[in-house]
Amino acid sequence: MPILPVYNMDGKKVGEMNLADTVFATNINEHLLHQAVLMQLASRRLGTAKAKTRGEVRGGGAKPWRQKGTSRARHGSRRSPLWVGGGVVFPPVPRAYGFKMPKKAWRQALRSALTAKVKDDKLIILEDLKFETPKTKAALAVLNNLNVANAKTLVVLAEKDENVTKSVRNLPGVSSMKTDGLNVYDILLHDHLLLTKEAVGRIEEALA
Repeated sequence: MPILPVYNMDGKKVGEMNLADTVFATNINEHLLHQAVLMQLASRRLGTAKAKTRGEVRGGGAKPWRQKGTSRARHGSRRSPLWVGGGVVFPPVPRAYGFKMPKKAWRQALRSALTAKVKDDKLIILEDLKFETPKTKAALAVLNNLNVANAKTLVVLAEKDENVTKSVRNLPGVSSMKTDGLNVYDILLHDHLLLTKEAVGRIEEALA
């Protein structure tokens, strides 16, 4: 069972927390991590590319020249794919690139990503994270106290907090989200994962 220190906003250790083995100490399945990242990136693609076939290109009703006697190859339409300005043989059409993973596979991928952060000592637990007013300087001070100010950091909260969200959003490389939006891609994208104690409990409850 992983035991991690708990820090306050001043960067001082105020206790320890036992993490669930089933969530933060599982086997890291690299295949599922790869599939989860592919799924998220594929779902972000717009899929709006479009080109016209020969049937959709305007014009081409008249035969360019007569069939025989011109010493040139026979053609029936100026909109043939062989011609400049003609249609495309197998054009891209609007489509959805996204696909879905089985729910159990997605949950295991999320556990693998969390376990990887624990093994790399990149997971930090905060007793609480609150600001009276939105202030980027205050958020930067907290990250400095935790020695992660110069790294990509993902801040995860149990509940939506506008003051925290607005305080960190202008810091380069720093993102924030609720536990219900936690995903494999964002965990792997950031160097450090910063969780509040309440957020840890929510994650363990969801993935147990």
